[in-house]
Amino acid sequence: MEILWAPWRMKFIEDLKKTKGVCIFCEAAQTGDDRERLILYRGNVAYILMNRYPYNNGHLLIVPYRHVPSLKELNATEYREMMELTSHSVEIMKDVMNAEGFNCGINIGRASGAGIVEHIHMHVVPRWVGDTNFLPILSGTRSMPEYLTETYDRLIDGFKKIKL
Repeated sequence: MEILWAPWRMKFIEDLKKTKGVCIFCEAAQTGDDRERLILYRGNVAYILMNRYPYNNGHLLIVPYRHVPSLKELNATEYREMMELTSHSVEIMKDVMNAEGFNCGINIGRASGAGIVEHIHMHVVPRWVGDTNFLPILSGTRSMPEYLTETYDRLIDGFKKIKL
């Protein structure tokens, strides 16, 4: 049997255990070091942060500040701002990362694959032709070509230009 190591997964598992009962999105939204928290933009009712356990390099999350579990509970302002921030995110990643496509979506409920079901959030995943390979298929492991903070540093200037 061959073993393919993915040691970052243990940090993810430990972090989930530590934060049980604490909403990581509510906690991340509090004031502090945005770079450390990987927050790229703070809007009026929603914010953008990078996923610490990304599907692909540049995987972003659009999150309302208000702790709600479903689309139905978002008000019109939250819904509109989340969609505007999604649109801005797509354009910035096209420009900065030369992304060729995007997967944008919301996982609602545990059965959909949602890791955090209590606080709704939109995923924005940049894609490139040929960005998939054998690793996720054969071993459930992804290869990230860049550290999160390096991606953050590449993206932050684009997000500073957003005007809502």
